[in-house]
Amino acid sequence: MDAIVLLRDDHKTVEKLFKQFEKTGDEDTDERRRIADQVVEELTVHAWIEEQIFYPAAREAAPDTTDHILESIEEHHAVVWMLSELKGMDAADERFKAKMSVLMENVRHHVEEEEKEWFPDVRKAMGRNRLTELGERLEAEKPKAPRDPLATPSAGSR
Repeated sequence: MDAIVLLRDDHKTVEKLFKQFEKTGDEDTDERRRIADQVVEELTVHAWIEEQIFYPAAREAAPDTTDHILESIEEHHAVVWMLSELKGMDAADERFKAKMSVLMENVRHHVEEEEKEWFPDVRKAMGRNRLTELGERLEAEKPKAPRDPLATPSAGSR
């Protein structure tokens, strides 16, 4: 599978989870917890494979995207810290829904920038064969990726 298609599929998976979360009521704390746990895992794995594999390859193939990639890493930094807080937070906490809403806003902004502003440049620079090869690497690394948001490279301060 093409790396950009794989990453977009991840984005769609998370967006579906966000929509499920938005449909829950305040009394649905168990359902909110279940959805939030899925979001934490999906986004942690996604951030890890992007930072470890996709971003370095994109930067090499399309040097003009470097500023976008660095900004994306900073956006990941904010997101993974929110994920780590959500992971340990009681779904009945009055701040749980608010924290999830801020997370959703951040992720949606990040996804829009990636997909519209610089994925097209990376696609043009890499070509189909390289993107397919990279997609296979991303897929192979997913099961090995950490499930702890703070284990992603962007979680640390450099």
